[in-house]
Amino acid sequence: MKRKARARPLRWTQWDDERLLDLRFCDLGLDLERTPLAARLERFQQELRERGLRHFQPHAWLSTEWFSPDGVPGVAIPFYLAHPRLERLERSMLGFVEGGNARNFGKLLRHEAGHAIDNAYKLHTTRRWREVFGLWSAPYEPHYKPEPYSRSFVQHLPHWYAQSHPAEDFAETFAVWLGPPKVWRWRYRGWPALLKLEYMEELAARIGGKRPPVRLRERTEALEDNGTTLREHYTAKRERYRARMPYAFDRGLRRLFARALPGDRRRSAAAFLRAQRPEFVAALSRWSDAPAYTVEQVLHDMAQRARELHLVVDSRPAAARLDAALLLAVHTMRILHTGYHRLAR
Repeated sequence: MKRKARARPLRWTQWDDERLLDLRFCDLGLDLERTPLAARLERFQQELRERGLRHFQPHAWLSTEWFSPDGVPGVAIPFYLAHPRLERLERSMLGFVEGGNARNFGKLLRHEAGHAIDNAYKLHTTRRWREVFGLWSAPYEPHYKPEPYSRSFVQHLPHWYAQSHPAEDFAETFAVWLGPPKVWRWRYRGWPALLKLEYMEELAARIGGKRPPVRLRERTEALEDNGTTLREHYTAKRERYRARMPYAFDRGLRRLFARALPGDRRRSAAAFLRAQRPEFVAALSRWSDAPAYTVEQVLHDMAQRARELHLVVDSRPAAARLDAALLLAVHTMRILHTGYHRLAR
């Protein structure tokens, strides 16, 4: 029996950020099958089989972002999830790691698999798909304004992402449907969104035993084909985030709170913001007529970003509370005016 060749050690794992940033993606030498992601993907394939999708086994590859290319029945997974050193670099450069814990990884993978199964079986070309979700060919708008109280859409990824486009509505519905039926039937009982989940149930029964007509193994924008340096990638990504984000908390949060020091015993800004939730949501909803769901989501995002930036309260609670309320009001009004930015696929 032929043995698998032993993987070459990754020389860059001990490098500092500056040196690592000058490495090209194609020189990272990463092999998805030799990373902890492989076991997660195998568990996901088993999950698909258990839900009756015996012949839908989407392939995966490493790239720079999460996405499923149009027409390709597979999922690209961001490189930084393949090694702890790269995950630390991602956090250092951007302040967060998308899909960095098991729960968020699973949510993103299920969503992208929704696009992949649509590609594999060309589902969006059917009349029934269009009746349930709308036109797949509808243009993607840069921003979208969700209706937080709408019961016509499932809620899976943040910011009511199912409302951003019919293709995302399908992917989000598929992601929720993959979970235990008794859970989503209870969660969405009485909602029009339940009809979409029941459509998914019917669809799975119909295609589960059929081989998909599209079986391409294409690896769009694969890491090994990318000659860009990590420095170039992060420079562009930071600029893209600055330009695309409908609201950016960093400047306001850094003015309001202080950076934590080693061994800092001051209260974390994230905990402080979460503690204000009942008062802030009630007051701002009453004052501005903003939906409570929207205020809660913006406050949640502020607290999350404050945690990622390692911020602490450095002023009297009363003053910090007033400043935080003003910051929340500004960003909530901006969201209501411009909408949320659609995630890149």
